[in-house]
Amino acid sequence: MNISKNILTIVFVLSTTTLLFGQREFNKDKIKSLKVAYITERLDLTSKEAQAFWPIYNAHEEQMEGFREKERSQIYGKLRDMESLSDKESEVLFKNLIALENEKHEADQKFLKDIQNVISAKKTFLLLKTERGFKRRLLQQYRQKNSGGNR
Repeated sequence: MNISKNILTIVFVLSTTTLLFGQREFNKDKIKSLKVAYITERLDLTSKEAQAFWPIYNAHEEQMEGFREKERSQIYGKLRDMESLSDKESEVLFKNLIALENEKHEADQKFLKDIQNVISAKKTFLLLKTERGFKRRLLQQYRQKNSGGNR
């Protein structure tokens, strides 16, 4: 069983690298499907858990993407011309940022409460660890690609 998990992990890493960096074009759908596969493998969800888990997880991911888009367009997009912002405009942006951060925090708390009804606390911690691991691996591969693989 351990050998098959190791082989699956190696295949996953190789396919991630190939799919992500085989083409120049950034593709969110490819990354999302690789993330789903990565999480599925790591969490080892039962079919009952998976059936309840994925709708909650996907809804949360969509909500977080909405927050990131809002952040980019309504806050950080305006900071490009920071020199032209008045103190009052900067203060309004800052208050908007704080409000958005509070919304994200509340959404995260709701997600954790909802997911707690579906998977165990241990698997929830494993999910958080797995998401960080996926991001770290993605960044490593991106850096290796951009540095010409010299790392």
